[in-house]
Amino acid sequence: MCDIFKYGKINKFFISILIIFLFSIPGYGQDDYEYIDEDMCMDCHDEAEHGVDFEVQIGNSIHEGFGCLECHSDKNTDPHIEDSDFAPGWQGCAECHEYEDEEYEGHGRLTTGESEDIPKCSDCHGGHDILPSTDRNSRVNPVSLPNTCGDCHENIELTKKYQILIDRPVERYEKSVHGMAVEGGISAAATCTDCHSTAGTSHKIFSAGFPESTINHFNVPKTCGECHEEVERDYWEGIHGQLTARGETDSPVCTQCHGEHSILSPSDPRSPVSKSRMAEAVCSPCHDSAVLNEKYGLPTDRLISFIDSYHGLKSKSGDTNVANCASCHGVHRILPSSDSTSTVHHDNLQKTCGECHPGISEKLATAPIHDITDGGLRTPIANIVEKIYILAIIVIIGLMIIHWIIDLIRQIVNSMRKPQVRRMRTHEVWQHTFLMLSFMILAISGFALRFHNSWISSLFFGWEGGFAIRGLVHRIAAVVFIASVIWHAVFLIFFPRGRAFVRDMLPQLLDFKQFYQRIMYNLGRTDSTPQFKRFSYIEKAEYWALVWG
Repeated sequence: MCDIFKYGKINKFFISILIIFLFSIPGYGQDDYEYIDEDMCMDCHDEAEHGVDFEVQIGNSIHEGFGCLECHSDKNTDPHIEDSDFAPGWQGCAECHEYEDEEYEGHGRLTTGESEDIPKCSDCHGGHDILPSTDRNSRVNPVSLPNTCGDCHENIELTKKYQILIDRPVERYEKSVHGMAVEGGISAAATCTDCHSTAGTSHKIFSAGFPESTINHFNVPKTCGECHEEVERDYWEGIHGQLTARGETDSPVCTQCHGEHSILSPSDPRSPVSKSRMAEAVCSPCHDSAVLNEKYGLPTDRLISFIDSYHGLKSKSGDTNVANCASCHGVHRILPSSDSTSTVHHDNLQKTCGECHPGISEKLATAPIHDITDGGLRTPIANIVEKIYILAIIVIIGLMIIHWIIDLIRQIVNSMRKPQVRRMRTHEVWQHTFLMLSFMILAISGFALRFHNSWISSLFFGWEGGFAIRGLVHRIAAVVFIASVIWHAVFLIFFPRGRAFVRDMLPQLLDFKQFYQRIMYNLGRTDSTPQFKRFSYIEKAEYWALVWG
């Protein structure tokens, strides 16, 4: 008898009949067990004893009209037989739901009959209060599924015990586009079982390590394609899908770009596929990988060369209209430039760039965007100019600062001892003022674009909407700057005083001599300062430095 219960595969219904038959035989077990009927169940299992009115629960459930022993056929004796063949949680379910019982082989990495923590029928569907999935109050209704699954998957003890490393999946799902859509009443939106059910049944939920699992790396595109058919088709046609189809495990699938449970809309700035985050959050982890670039023969420093471009600078500053990786390479149907149907193929560049720049010429459209030289878009002459420019700035600015410090002290002392001479007329003062202010504003607002994470950007444009204002301020200052330059040029060309200004501002050998004399005087090596003409070498250097700059 024990062997039958332990190893036999006889239908549980017939086992129950056998138990009843055996105990009805005179003298067999009569000393310990007494057969009970349906009406006796509530004598023990009443509301006062258990705090739950089982009859009310059954009456409001999908099993309305069922008797206790129809599900609990192993509880037909008093006392109940402890060594029952029915496991708590799925008592009697298989008698009606044979197909589902056969389907349910395991859950995740757990196998039925081997783990005490594997979810039972009642864990997901409920006990006496089972409702159809179409009922919003059902535990398996799309609205309730996150909480039902969360009973285990948000249980820290269980996740630790079985090393389930996915962090707060239910909480993340509820804040995703899918979770919010379900909560908003869109029943077609994806829920837990839509993504995790294998072979179209929620009774076959396996971990990613199972080849047939819907969340296995190679099956993810097909799983998402159940709802996003066109996207799936584009993906398989692209280079990423081609790599996945041939068995490459390092090719990106949907979840690597969009996320798993916390999938957000591309319009959400927190989303990894948002326009401002895409380059760094999605594309660069693979295309900046030395291992992957070496494996597939791809160029390096794609992120750096993008960020150093105008598109990259504007994108990092938060501009969502400027081109990003997907704007040029495509979203899901991404192909190498060698493919004639690729958006970045040489013959298609004019059309691709023309999406944002209507009327762009073929020559301009085919100009290089990415370049690996020094991590940015470079040419040999550009590198030479950059080095000369940096060296010139260090020398000129450095000497100017040193000179200014020692000269300032002396000037302050001298200004106290003699009257000042007016050297500029009113309109010349205004030229100087507009030029000075516009130049400083251009410098500050320009640095704020290139170094948008710096203290300069935070100080002047760190408030909400400040960066948009930065662009407006920069352009206004540019107009004022250009107008000031034109004003000054007209003054120099057409006014006698302007032409005299140019003559007096031209460098002479005397300036170098006076520079040396002035240094000696400021250092205390001589007792007298050189006598300058209308403009000293200091004013000449500052003026021509501004013109050159």
